[in-house]
Amino acid sequence: MSNSYQITTLTVLLGFVSILFYLVFKSRVSTNSLEVYAVGNKSFSSISVALSLAASITSAATFIINPGFIALYGLSAFIAFGVVMPLAIYGALIIFIKRFRKYGMDVKSISIADWVGKRYDSRFLKILFGFLSMLLITFIVLICVGMTKVVSKALNANELSILIIIVAVVFTYMMIGGANTMVYTNSVQAILMIVVAVLLLGSGAYLLFKTGDDGIINRLNEIDPALTQTFNKQSPLFRDFFEVVVCNTIVGIAIVCQPHILTKSLLIKKDSQVNKFLLYTVLVLLLFFSVVFVGIYARISFPDLMYNGAKLNMDDIVSAYVLNRFPVYVGIVVILGLLAAGLSTLEGLIQSIPTTITNDFVMPLTKMANLNTAPMKINKVLTVIVGIIAILLSYDQLVNPSLSVGIFAQNGVYAFFSAAFVPVFFGIFTKTQNKWIPIAASLVAITTHFSVYYLELTPYMEGMAVKNPAIASALALILSTVMGLAIYAIKPMNKKVQKYANA
Repeated sequence: MSNSYQITTLTVLLGFVSILFYLVFKSRVSTNSLEVYAVGNKSFSSISVALSLAASITSAATFIINPGFIALYGLSAFIAFGVVMPLAIYGALIIFIKRFRKYGMDVKSISIADWVGKRYDSRFLKILFGFLSMLLITFIVLICVGMTKVVSKALNANELSILIIIVAVVFTYMMIGGANTMVYTNSVQAILMIVVAVLLLGSGAYLLFKTGDDGIINRLNEIDPALTQTFNKQSPLFRDFFEVVVCNTIVGIAIVCQPHILTKSLLIKKDSQVNKFLLYTVLVLLLFFSVVFVGIYARISFPDLMYNGAKLNMDDIVSAYVLNRFPVYVGIVVILGLLAAGLSTLEGLIQSIPTTITNDFVMPLTKMANLNTAPMKINKVLTVIVGIIAILLSYDQLVNPSLSVGIFAQNGVYAFFSAAFVPVFFGIFTKTQNKWIPIAASLVAITTHFSVYYLELTPYMEGMAVKNPAIASALALILSTVMGLAIYAIKPMNKKVQKYANA
């Protein structure tokens, strides 16, 4: 790679960062209010918030990490991440967001933990989910690793140095801006992502029109027949119908129960805008989720997964494909879009995680201890701490991944929304105030998820070097939902028993 390419790439990246900082200061609100920092105080158009949400949901996982799974495991991985999970997400968004927004607007919730605590009038639930939100730091790690891989390869620079710079820059401008900044920057990033999604999908489109020996299926068969199977028995993640379809459907529905997703609906100030917002979101997501098919293009380009004489790690496949497939200046645009894909979700997580920990974990504890504290000061300190933790964990994943940083992130993120699903579901679709439903279900979900994963319960986990977090999450969601339904059914039964006893 030439020095001129690296210099040009660096110049473009610095220009992009300058634009982001301009948007930060343009949208910055001087406030000591944690609520304004979390959900903003401006009225945004439905298309702006839709772009922001679509960018937040997809992120570096969809554009950088997940295509690597498709490159390694073929059609089975594409069905899971490119078809089943997206369809489940679309349905859950449409069903959940309207109901969540209605209650969220009424009580002015600024996080999932805040929403659950107010919905069930439970300080314990608020503190519990404030604590569990720390699991989402694993998602920050995924994004940091993905962006570091892309930028370090483009600049031929040291990964640790790039990682520290990325974390320092993004965490700094998010501390300055908050939710208002995030919608502006996410909109710019989403537009870039649309351009790059079209470029990436178009980069191998010629393969779709080839037939016979040159067709995609035949070429994949020549590399490895398992790549063209609906279920890849050689993979640790896509072995059968349960892993590919059932788990990813359950996970896709539950994935919507994340603070940086559902709370986006609170940025829409008028109810009349909600349908347009959902339509725009789904249309953009259709394009974004299609990007994982680039993993097929990459595998055909690197049949033996070798690049420049070195074996490609899964998380390096997309970066190598971009550098190999595109001419210099188009490649720089694609790199910029991949960076935007990571930033879009990273900003939402930086904004939501410290806010949730502050508002729903630290502040309730300080009130119980009769301590007088300033929420925004605590929030900024926690943002710095989360940044430091992100650097340490990301560096460990750069040098010592278990197949992919995607596995590490899924384990943490899936655990969180496994716990959040029942409280949010019952809170939206029932009028129950029974606190035992969300408390028992959440504790069952967390216990089940980590027990299945780390104790290697079920044949899917036994003796596996790489374990599938979707299995643990699906089982946790099933058991916690059964628990919630059982408790929900017991109370009416008790009332009927009491009624007959008093007759």
